[in-house]
Amino acid sequence: MAKEILSRGVTRRAVLGGMAGVAALSIAGRVSAAGGEAPALAQLAKEGKLPPLAERLPKKPMVVTPFEKVGTYGGSLRRGLRGSSDHNGILRMVGNQSLVRWNLDFTAVQPNLAERWEVSDDATQFTFHLIEGVRWSDGHPFTADDVVFAIEDCVKNTELYSSTPAQLAVAGKPVTVEKIDDYTVKFTFAAANALYLENLATPLGQHPTLFPKHYCSQFLPKYNPNIEADVKKAGVTSWTELFRSRCGDIEIPSRWGNVDKPTLDPWVVKEPYVGGATRVVMTRNPYFWQVDTEGNQLPYIDEINFGISQDVESLMLNVISGKIDIQERHISVLANKPTLSKNMEKGDYRLLTLVPSASQQCQIYFNITHKDPAMRKMFADKAFRQALSIGINRPELIDIVYFGQSEPYQAGPRPTHPWYNEKYARQFTEYDADKAGAMLDEAGYKKGGDGFRLRPDGQKVFFSIDVIPTLYPDLVDALELVKTHWAQIGIDMKVNTIERALYYTRGDDNAHDAAVWPGPGGLDPMLDPRDFFAFHPQGSRYAIPWTLWYTSNGARGEEPPESQKKRMKLFDEARSTADLDKRGAIMKQIFDIAAEEFETVGLCLAVGGFGIIRNNLRNVPEKEPDSWSWPNPGPAMPQQFTFTS
Repeated sequence: MAKEILSRGVTRRAVLGGMAGVAALSIAGRVSAAGGEAPALAQLAKEGKLPPLAERLPKKPMVVTPFEKVGTYGGSLRRGLRGSSDHNGILRMVGNQSLVRWNLDFTAVQPNLAERWEVSDDATQFTFHLIEGVRWSDGHPFTADDVVFAIEDCVKNTELYSSTPAQLAVAGKPVTVEKIDDYTVKFTFAAANALYLENLATPLGQHPTLFPKHYCSQFLPKYNPNIEADVKKAGVTSWTELFRSRCGDIEIPSRWGNVDKPTLDPWVVKEPYVGGATRVVMTRNPYFWQVDTEGNQLPYIDEINFGISQDVESLMLNVISGKIDIQERHISVLANKPTLSKNMEKGDYRLLTLVPSASQQCQIYFNITHKDPAMRKMFADKAFRQALSIGINRPELIDIVYFGQSEPYQAGPRPTHPWYNEKYARQFTEYDADKAGAMLDEAGYKKGGDGFRLRPDGQKVFFSIDVIPTLYPDLVDALELVKTHWAQIGIDMKVNTIERALYYTRGDDNAHDAAVWPGPGGLDPMLDPRDFFAFHPQGSRYAIPWTLWYTSNGARGEEPPESQKKRMKLFDEARSTADLDKRGAIMKQIFDIAAEEFETVGLCLAVGGFGIIRNNLRNVPEKEPDSWSWPNPGPAMPQQFTFTS
């Protein structure tokens, strides 16, 4: 029997423990006469170019309590993007409109487009009750038909996507979504999926529900008998390419490149994110479905202007000269903090504190599934990886790059987490160049005449490590130090600085030697376990073919070794287990195996980040989580941000 709990939220422990759903946040009655709207929208309604406010809002719109005070309408919020592939910089600001969402503290899943839900006792069925009367940005009603269409016709379409996203598949079978009535939809999984609500609140959980049927159905052969003519007219090669260009992608969304696609976000695209653009502009959604505590339609701010910088230096100059209103992305590097602190008065801003949920500041992923057999053999040699790990002078690196604000660390939950694993976190972190050299000698990597080591096949040990300097400049600095440390033990390495799009392309093609990324899973190990086993097709860069095997249920990729398959099986068991203590015991088995296999090399514990908020921008929390699963600042609800002048 399904259970329903009425409250403002459910604690993370309750969600993880498989408790039933929660009721809505405050849902207002019909908007009163006191409720207001932006002056520009009021004028359009007066001219008959828009329906009256009461007809644009649900009868019972969701009420958002402003962080500090009820705001005022107006203003253009300025924020920075980096280059041509910073789509997630937009998503983090405006793309938080799923059925559910995280609360500000990252501890509870709360209602959003679903005002309430029920979860079956065995956590296989989730029934969501949508807010009645929500409209897409073009005025078309949002109903259960959109949710069913998004999952059944789009996400599960094997011509569009090779496999169903992991959060929508259990026991090798994808979810089934059915319409109960116009505002009720039921998700049924083949086995328990106790983590589904949490996953649904993350960006990868949100994307699959963002396809408006009335618009996107025209790009599917099932609904459009003239699709081939439309493909030819659009100048693309296939209907799948046409669909992605018009409706976006569930993994890396192109949803910001089409001004015609309806949205449920607070702002809609006016100037799209396309090649050659110098900015992206988004204007208020006249049909946005949330109001403040006085019945005023959100958002308060008229538009968001995302300026596109080609380097971090330009972005920093814009920040300290007062040309950015809120920014943490790309500038949250410790080396920048003194400069930002010094220029607070000049830039008229205050600092934003970010609490890391990540485990690792810099994780090195050697490509154990390398296409070159000799490179694969070298990277798959555990002794080789262990030797390189103890050949890193972490104390020096932490002092120079991170100003002493960290500690040596490999991977796994942070020390404060109840699932912390000492061996996994600390092994092979003590610097010992002599021991590292002896281990390499014993493993068959002897030094040549130039002082650098040779592989057993006689070729020089050389590899490159991919890194995105515009996204994580501190990782470049860290790798340059690692390069000098490894040179002392006879290992020649290149720091391969590349643009973000190329980084992803090389990874997707399994064309990289090694790559770095901050290691997730410090406080949310079940939401992003990419370092613990080959889980994520883009994130687990030490063995992407293994991740494809896992996510496709063996249909694609490369079959992994038994230790990986055991962890995959254990994780599937853990995410199907409602009891938190039992789930923890299963996850600890995964950490023990990962510690023994030692597939990745970490440098140091993730350090806290920071950002800036212009002093006239209010209703912004000055301390918030920093996580992809909590896509800051989105869960702080920028629709209630407001300018004081």
